[in-house]
Amino acid sequence: MSELPVLPATVIGSWSFPGWYAKFCQDAAQSPELFGPDDREEALRDAVRLAIDDQLRAGADLITDGEMQRVDFNLGFYDYLQGIEPLPQRRRWGAPAHDQRSKYRCVAPLHAPNGLGLAEELARLRSITSAPIKMPIPGPFTLAGCLQGGDVYRDRREITEALIPIVNHEMKNLVALGVDFIQMDEPSFACHPDDPEPFLDIISRTVAGVRAKISMHMCFGNFRGRAVGQRSYRPLFPHLAQAPVQQLALEFASREMAEIELAAEIKAPMELAVGLVDVKNTWIEPAELVADRLRTVLRYIEPERVHVTPDCGFSQTARYIAIGKLTNMVEGVRMVRRERGLSA
Repeated sequence: MSELPVLPATVIGSWSFPGWYAKFCQDAAQSPELFGPDDREEALRDAVRLAIDDQLRAGADLITDGEMQRVDFNLGFYDYLQGIEPLPQRRRWGAPAHDQRSKYRCVAPLHAPNGLGLAEELARLRSITSAPIKMPIPGPFTLAGCLQGGDVYRDRREITEALIPIVNHEMKNLVALGVDFIQMDEPSFACHPDDPEPFLDIISRTVAGVRAKISMHMCFGNFRGRAVGQRSYRPLFPHLAQAPVQQLALEFASREMAEIELAAEIKAPMELAVGLVDVKNTWIEPAELVADRLRTVLRYIEPERVHVTPDCGFSQTARYIAIGKLTNMVEGVRMVRRERGLSA
């Protein structure tokens, strides 16, 4: 694990697409014949370079590639899965909501013979920067959310079972390529908290044999800046604090720090990556507010076990707002470090 300061400031995963890159992606999808593979790679590499630069200029201690290769956090991964076919979108117009996300039907057993594309993301990222990084990957239960079983799988649980070895293999491959920090994104469990014990078994088998620090991110959804499900972690405790991972990444800013006392139930050595800026609004939180929120967090858990993040990824946030939020988040963290005499 790369050496990080106490209270490292980081992102959850995604970064806001630059406007030109969003237009490029739209044009490439609508008129693929206009762009060759070198054109696509050049645009993608330039977008990753900007995402890295934005994060480092804001002062982040731990970065990602901004998920510039991905579509809406996890939708791009279905391009790597074989055994599925797309379903027609049932609603295209009106206010955006989760029913407008892409859906697929399983037509054969799921497999990903060429992996999920994270090796390519890592190679591109490492060719641009040597800064400390983490690699996000969606967990199997969340990936199962856009899949229907068809005649192959009875329900979401069976689909999840089929995805566990695929995600596990991808994580092990990242470790073999030198990654020591992986973030597994499982927001769907926070939105479906009724059965936590089988959830822990799924997580245990997904991370089995993965020799890296693993953070599990559980928000309440962020498609088009909207949550899905009741925004409470309480039903998942104390089970969540017993998950076989080294860190939990949870959102608090959008809920005005509600349930932050749950941090006291996260026992050492498990860490908490605490969301202190709200990616769903357009207000840029002052650094002083971030610092005050962090002081509240530290009433329940010691600073050596805390990372500071936004609530979720910045993919649904305008870039100038994302830059402002991350910059102020970093400054708020630095204020608290100075107050406590912690390493910068």
